[in-house]
Amino acid sequence: MFMLRNVSKFIFGDTSKESIIEIPQGQLYLVRPLSPKGYSELIFKDAAATIRRTGQDFQYQLVIQRAYEEGEEELADDEDEQGAADSLDKDEKVFLLDQTLHFRSEVRDGVSKILAWDDLSGDEGDLYEFICDASVPSEKVATFELAALQCQYERKFRCSAQKASEQDLQEFAYTEEKPIPSASPITSPTSHSRDRSFTTEETAAEMAKDVKYAQSKGQVKPASVNEEVTTAPASAAQPEVKEVLTQEKAELHLFDFSTGTFVLQDTEVTAVVSEIGNWQYWLQITGKEKEWLGQAVVGDINPVFNFEYLSFIFNHYAEDGAAFSWLLRFKDQPAEERFQEGLMQALWEQLNEVKWTKVKENERDYVLDAFQDLTMEDAEDKPEEEEEEEEEDEETDQDDGQRSEHYDSDEEEEDVVTRDEDGNVNSQLAVGYKHDRSFVVRGSKIGVFKHTDNNNLEFSTTISKVATPGGKLFSPKKVMLHAEDSNMILQNNEDPNSLYRMDLEYGKVVDEWKIHEDIPVETFAHENKFSQMTSAQPFVGASKNALFRIDPRLAGTKLVDSDLKQYASKNDFSAMATTEKGYLAVASNKGDIRMFDRLGINAKTHIPALGEPIIGLDVSADGRWVLATCRTYLLLIDSLQKEGKNEGKLGFEKAFAKDSKPQPRRLGLQPAHVAQFQHETKQPLSFTTARFNTGVDKEETSIITATGPFIITWSLKKIIAGRKDPYTIKRYAEDVMADNFRFDSDKNVIVALPNEVNMVAKRTFQKVSRESIAGPVTPSRARKGRFSSHLGRNDIVNSPY
Repeated sequence: MFMLRNVSKFIFGDTSKESIIEIPQGQLYLVRPLSPKGYSELIFKDAAATIRRTGQDFQYQLVIQRAYEEGEEELADDEDEQGAADSLDKDEKVFLLDQTLHFRSEVRDGVSKILAWDDLSGDEGDLYEFICDASVPSEKVATFELAALQCQYERKFRCSAQKASEQDLQEFAYTEEKPIPSASPITSPTSHSRDRSFTTEETAAEMAKDVKYAQSKGQVKPASVNEEVTTAPASAAQPEVKEVLTQEKAELHLFDFSTGTFVLQDTEVTAVVSEIGNWQYWLQITGKEKEWLGQAVVGDINPVFNFEYLSFIFNHYAEDGAAFSWLLRFKDQPAEERFQEGLMQALWEQLNEVKWTKVKENERDYVLDAFQDLTMEDAEDKPEEEEEEEEEDEETDQDDGQRSEHYDSDEEEEDVVTRDEDGNVNSQLAVGYKHDRSFVVRGSKIGVFKHTDNNNLEFSTTISKVATPGGKLFSPKKVMLHAEDSNMILQNNEDPNSLYRMDLEYGKVVDEWKIHEDIPVETFAHENKFSQMTSAQPFVGASKNALFRIDPRLAGTKLVDSDLKQYASKNDFSAMATTEKGYLAVASNKGDIRMFDRLGINAKTHIPALGEPIIGLDVSADGRWVLATCRTYLLLIDSLQKEGKNEGKLGFEKAFAKDSKPQPRRLGLQPAHVAQFQHETKQPLSFTTARFNTGVDKEETSIITATGPFIITWSLKKIIAGRKDPYTIKRYAEDVMADNFRFDSDKNVIVALPNEVNMVAKRTFQKVSRESIAGPVTPSRARKGRFSSHLGRNDIVNSPY
């Protein structure tokens, strides 16, 4: 097998080629020797196997792509409103080339040439088999396997495999005594029956499956040969305890990154939550033979309770910043309820520095209910209903992002300017409603991009100097399009009592508006959802402790005194948003939300805080849905009243009854996904402001946000239906600085990276799995003919975008 080492330079020498090596014809089977689901399934009757690069160094993919017969492709339908994940899954299977795949080859009966690898998301013993066509020479198969070994070597050691010895590569050559099981098309589906009633890459189901396995077997799930099982770090020393809040017995499981499952660590541990002083709290987990875990109770633990499986899942961070995901399984529901109340008390008091006993009982229940929203269904037992098919907009480009019309596919990379010498990066994004334009803030400059009819971005110009009327440059803290997108309102962090108006036709700040001598502006928003499409001048604003209307037409200071509402207590307002009718939602750094039907009065509805500060807010046009962004999760609140004397009214219009506060849906990433995100990026979770798609007379269907290099989109329909897989992701090589939907569409997302601006099709987002988290990444450097909005020198006016 290793006599072909001299092909290494040929295979890995040309980095401009996405595909490294290909076997052009074969069949893909999923073989389950030990499963009651059926022994063998033909996935693709005619397919090609490829090893290809990703946009991330030392990361490679094994891709099996279905080949269509003539005329067959036109019969394929999009399966899902999310577009990308299921559609791509129907036509290709993608696997990250990692040692845990146990990739191997075999010649069966001296004729059939087989490539095989484990199905990491399936049951024990499940594997994929690619049976090469008889026309494929044996040398080609051996070369393909060698390339796979070298890719695995590079992923593990993060260096080139060109100098790797045969002994070095032998580590990745998986061998076992028994031959690869023979695949037979016993249950071969048609091209339209691949929607099996079970799925293999839904982590929530995997969690449930592993919990069930551990419960039934009472032992650690065995790891395969050569598998690098995730091991727990040493426990931190427990500080002196002042008061124990809760203490319960449970099983302890640890999420294993190599297999994507929770693995039983200890059949009986004691989990203790205690107060250690100065509003600080501690979680300690101790087994009979060892201390497993010591962890401060903070928001980053991302707690999720599931009473169906009697489980509590949370994240843990070692001293070196490494992230782990743990699962405690309790003996019964009362034990889990006691533990939940103790933990939430600690988390609440740590975040708010207020004693839990001072919180009203109905508000305590509200907080507790919000943290038990993880559904861990087993898809095998409960098939999901097929969603209604939706037609996707026609896309003109099949790449990860659409290209700019200015992009020259023959352009040399050295002709592409990507960074400012002053070190500034893109920071904010404003998407036009009236005209198809996007504006990106970069230091004291603003880049202007046109949205084209074929869903691309076309660079227009750069406003090179954002300065006060007196000529002092500044970097806007917040921007908002205004008055039919002809103006942009800017906030200067150095002058909190003023706002500035930029005339976008001239690209110049023309007015400074003094708002109030004693009331600074913390945030501001349109008077109603679509007022930027009109010539309306007033808009709304908030200080830390006051709400008000701003009217630029007033002489002197611009705050409208008759619409001013000041609070005696410190509310610490942080974000605001309006509906199409002008109803107002206001959130705070305390984490609570107020709903108003107009300014100058008390709120109709007050939503209690869950703990974390709210950093962003959006509202659906009709006022039905309120979307709040916290650093580690989102909150989706249904403001429609379902019962009582105000049935059918919104919380903006009439107050909810005291005992019927709207229950928020806490949209958090599953803890295992959070741990994998942080395992890959070494960054804590930190969401950008989440937004609905929006458009006049358009229903909100999707939510967009980002954290680190990942963009995440939620399906509103899936959330409401209680689906366990409501979000999909897309990974970039750099952090996402700002993001939003294109106006009047939920099919295209505008993304600002530190040095680029892209428009990307939502259909290219993927279901969350180990493979989609680890790679591929959408590259942040231009490659010939593949990238979206890099510009040549002739396209750039004073600034690179």
